[in-house]
Amino acid sequence: MPDDSIPEPRRDGPVDRTCVRTRSWVDEAIRRVAADANRSADTHLHVFPLPPEWGIDLYLKDESVHPTGSLKHRLARSLFLYGLANGWITEGTTVVEASSGSTAVSEAYFAQLIGVDFVTVVPRSTSPEKIALIERHGGRCHFVERPADMYTEAERLAAETNGHYMDQFTYAERATDWRGNNNIAESIFEQMALERFPVPDWIVVGAGTGGTSATVGRYVRYCRHATRLAVVDPENSAFFPSWVTGAPDYATGLPSRIEGIGRPRVEPSFVPEVIDRMIPVPDAASVAAMRHLYEVTGLSAGGSTGTNLWGVWHLLAQMRREGRQGSVVTLICDSGDRYRHSYYDDGWVADQGMDLAPYTTAIMELLRTGTWEPPQ
Repeated sequence: MPDDSIPEPRRDGPVDRTCVRTRSWVDEAIRRVAADANRSADTHLHVFPLPPEWGIDLYLKDESVHPTGSLKHRLARSLFLYGLANGWITEGTTVVEASSGSTAVSEAYFAQLIGVDFVTVVPRSTSPEKIALIERHGGRCHFVERPADMYTEAERLAAETNGHYMDQFTYAERATDWRGNNNIAESIFEQMALERFPVPDWIVVGAGTGGTSATVGRYVRYCRHATRLAVVDPENSAFFPSWVTGAPDYATGLPSRIEGIGRPRVEPSFVPEVIDRMIPVPDAASVAAMRHLYEVTGLSAGGSTGTNLWGVWHLLAQMRREGRQGSVVTLICDSGDRYRHSYYDDGWVADQGMDLAPYTTAIMELLRTGTWEPPQ
């Protein structure tokens, strides 16, 4: 017997599925998110002091000055615009994410900006500073013991709330317009335009979702720049061994101690074909390089910035050996304020079994003598 509660579709003309109220809400939400980008100037490009006789310039693009304090502010903005434009986020939608912390901080900010609820699944090990920031922006944290469980738990919560799973690990590489629109790569080249080596030899980034490396690598090729892209990868991450072996399903199943980068599996947004070189980085080297940055410049940054810098020192040493001059650009991913109880805490570092001294010595020797002898 037919179900009389389900109305038959009209067959005498087109059916308009657009709800004026819903479309009006989405229009206003997009305006608010776009206005956020319009309210702030670009992020700073700091010069790191290198020996002038080297003829090499090192620049640090400071993404920690975004309103939510990290590189992930760009990604979160793009993901919200992508979700709104696709019709996935509408009035009353609960947005759900799986995150190691910084993306969740930024997404909580944008969710609050447009007036929707936000829940993030984070590992129990996420820094307390990041958790406090998520909650300050109105987000709610749902904890898992194993980072590998984040994905399925986020999917479950989204289904349970009839919400939208943002899924940064899948959509990071496609939500950002890699051809321009003030993405991070375009911003770098515009800021470098008046420098003595305006086209960098190398741009160095890490990989969490893979979205930043995909954007930079694609933009460099699209604009036909000679710049090469180096991606650094911490211990326990699947990205480097996958890139070396060509195995797209490579997995370690182990969490990264460097928050924001490194994954136990290869994420869908990781695009290996646009990467010219990958550099594995010991966790102790990341922390040593991060702390050295603060000692030399007063710039306080997190562990992922230290990972970037360890890769930079490798590349600068190579340029020195080859007698090449030029420029290198990397990122300050977030502020060290988020890691007072971890990377900047000597007790935490000791508990992790990290010996920073050999790595600090290698950096200082490179800058003093030009000789690079990293610990084996």
